[in-house]
Amino acid sequence: MLEIVGEGLADRARLVVPLVGRLFGTGEVSEPYRLLDVAGDPVESVSEFFRELQAAGRSASTARSYGMDLLRWFRFLWAVGVRWDRATRVEARDFSRWLQVTGRSPRPHWRRPADEPAVGSVAAAPGGMAYAVSVRALSESVLRGFYDFHRDCGTGPILNPFPLDRSRRGGRAHAHHNPMEPYRNERAGLYRPVVPSRIPRSIPDAEFNDIFARLPSHRDRALVAFYVSTGARASELLSVTSGGADPGRQLITVVRKGSGAAQQLPASTDAFVWLRLYQLEMDGVIPPGRGQPLWWTLRRPPRPLTYHAVHRMFERVNERAGTAATLHALRHTAAYRMAEDPALPLTDVQLVLGHAQLSTTQIYLTPRKEDVIRRLLTHHAEQSQRAAARAVPPLAPGYRPETMEVLFGKNISR
Repeated sequence: MLEIVGEGLADRARLVVPLVGRLFGTGEVSEPYRLLDVAGDPVESVSEFFRELQAAGRSASTARSYGMDLLRWFRFLWAVGVRWDRATRVEARDFSRWLQVTGRSPRPHWRRPADEPAVGSVAAAPGGMAYAVSVRALSESVLRGFYDFHRDCGTGPILNPFPLDRSRRGGRAHAHHNPMEPYRNERAGLYRPVVPSRIPRSIPDAEFNDIFARLPSHRDRALVAFYVSTGARASELLSVTSGGADPGRQLITVVRKGSGAAQQLPASTDAFVWLRLYQLEMDGVIPPGRGQPLWWTLRRPPRPLTYHAVHRMFERVNERAGTAATLHALRHTAAYRMAEDPALPLTDVQLVLGHAQLSTTQIYLTPRKEDVIRRLLTHHAEQSQRAAARAVPPLAPGYRPETMEVLFGKNISR
């Protein structure tokens, strides 16, 4: 339980939450992930929620994302000594504050110091920092859905610890919205932070060329070339099989992240050149067959390439190049390049990117920061040159410009 500070309970926003319990990947299709408590036993309430997600058609990656949010919440409850079905709005409020104050703390090294804080102790966590706004917003939505599910099933508290915002309690959001007016930025949950709209960041051409030149293998060059020419998500490109690559028509078939549908995407010629070099390099090493994965690890024995391996590969290349580009920025770069082509309709870009709404694709029409800065600096330089030209008086009749340039310099003849 919490220590007593002064006359009241200690501030839970500064609570040191031990990293106990874990989200376990089972490798089973029926139950991809399982949340384990401090003793290593499955948390049945979360397992039931995962079954509901699977029945609703959610992917295993969605279950993993939701599981990490639930693990964070359960760790907080274990630290304060409150059962999940006894949690109230007070715990939800303190948890939301904890995410903003002390949530992220460095993971302990395997050589733990002897003076490590005990479970439930209150202190300022060294290195603790707030979670990103997007993480806190997703966490609030997941936990509200978790308690809504158990309330409907009769296995959880009657009152959801994460209620809707007061303006939303009469119905759904934007229930009486005028379609002729823009949407207001309303919060769905009471403790859900407002997520600021962000402009997607693309990689400048010079920076991309530097990164591409440092890629160590044909496989990595083929991957990056496909990412930047198709705009596919990282996990979608890794879903391509050997039979899904069609060099003759310059098409690859990916499995979409949301719907799970197969879709053909056009790719650049360079991407297929690097792909062929990679296939010749791995000939006789990886198992043949049209249904086999297209991407494999280079380390022996070869295994199907995973998202985390590709993510780490791109991080290492960025460290050598001294850049801060991310793997997902390759998708934004491809989207910007497509949207900037006047001969390519925006609806075609929407289809290739797999966006459900055209408004999502329209954000790539926003000028990039690098281009705006470059154009404005050019504008300021031209304005300075014009001002300098206007400051020079014209030559009087009878004077030869070349003679005046020899005497006074070139600016005098303007």
